[in-house]
Amino acid sequence: MKHFPIYLNLSDKHVVVSGTGEIAAAKLRLLLKTEARISVFGENPHTDIPNWAGTGRIKHFRRRVEAPDLRDSLLLYCASSDPEEDSRVAHIGRKLGILVNIVDNLEESAFITPAIVDRNPVTVAIGTEGAAPVLARRIKADMEERLPQSIGPLARIGKTFPPLAKKLPAGKERRGFWSEFYFRTGPRALSRGGETCVREALHNLLEDRLADSAPTGLVSVVGAGPGDPELLTLKARSRLHEADVVIHDRLVPAAILDIARREAIIIYAGKTGFGPSSKQSEINRLMVKHARTGCHVVRLKSGDPAIFGRLDEEIDALTTAGIEWEIIPGVTAATAAAASIGVSMTRRSKNSEIRIVTGHDTYGFTEQDWVGLAKPGAVTAIYMGKRAARFLRGRLLMHGASGPTPITIVENASLPDQKIVSTTLLHLPDSLEANEFKGPTVILLGLAGAAARDAGELLAGLELDAV
Repeated sequence: MKHFPIYLNLSDKHVVVSGTGEIAAAKLRLLLKTEARISVFGENPHTDIPNWAGTGRIKHFRRRVEAPDLRDSLLLYCASSDPEEDSRVAHIGRKLGILVNIVDNLEESAFITPAIVDRNPVTVAIGTEGAAPVLARRIKADMEERLPQSIGPLARIGKTFPPLAKKLPAGKERRGFWSEFYFRTGPRALSRGGETCVREALHNLLEDRLADSAPTGLVSVVGAGPGDPELLTLKARSRLHEADVVIHDRLVPAAILDIARREAIIIYAGKTGFGPSSKQSEINRLMVKHARTGCHVVRLKSGDPAIFGRLDEEIDALTTAGIEWEIIPGVTAATAAAASIGVSMTRRSKNSEIRIVTGHDTYGFTEQDWVGLAKPGAVTAIYMGKRAARFLRGRLLMHGASGPTPITIVENASLPDQKIVSTTLLHLPDSLEANEFKGPTVILLGLAGAAARDAGELLAGLELDAV
């Protein structure tokens, strides 16, 4: 890290800008958000500069900067668009020990101005040390979307409240109070009646929390998606940020677990097909145990929790225990696998439905509606089908499926080590054995990847030409 990020207190501090063109005006628009005393030097000012000077927001001097102008300054911006003039003024500033920024001259600048997301008093600064301004702007745009405008007034109100909030026990109870205010009670009150309503809601929330001696927990059953952290929903990320305890499956990668708070307790509760597994009863017990202490528990499941995730058993256990719960859906492996091979799971005039089935359950290989799965054009995503491949092939062929039915096998869908193999129903077991798939695998019955389909159509065309 070459540039250390830091927030300077500019309240009643003197900041000088050398230059009056468009570049200087752009810097001034940012500086005017602060409480600094701003002096601007230069002739031929941008149209905004006389307006700002007329309202007293800045002082404008129609001449060059000289040493006496800088003696009480904290920051100096050299933004004249004249390299010689910028160099002259910067030299004076350095001799006086002032922090100097020369616009568009990273190497000669003592500091840089980052891209800023402003939700006063909440601010987010984004810098790339000049390496990738385009990337900084993209991150800024993403943050602008994520941070609602309501954050600013809520933070201003909350800033005055900590002495009263200290009546709550430190730790998860106080943290839960502020989470409730900033993300639920506060935004609702602001939209309903403005800042006056927010202040009233904040006091009422504190009274409710102080009156409630028994802490209430929450279990969020969250879909972690197929593994790519960028495929997490915003709500899933939010719950991970808020969690006191995270109970996660075997297939949830470290990159997603790292999103959780540093202080959160992380508990592994993985299941392995035909191998060692955490008992469902123990997972249920852990969720109830931690929620009863007032914790926000995130039960983090790969893919979507409602797809072969034993969701109903966990919800039943929580309901029986009187624990509040919610479900945050996630991107399931089937859709991620289809996306990875560049195809739609439905095609007009080809198939009007898709099916998601499992190759085995706790009792062994599973029976299906084989007639429906074997129909020409049918599309099915098969989870946990590696060991059941010969069983699946036999049942499908027995019920009328064609041996050349296209199949695509996708391992680790959405991840950097993703593997894609195109085959047919007839060769499914051999393809699985030959490629030694070790990660989670989805078998897409009736789907050929875009590249495989295009190659097949090209081959068919060449054969017709030959005829």
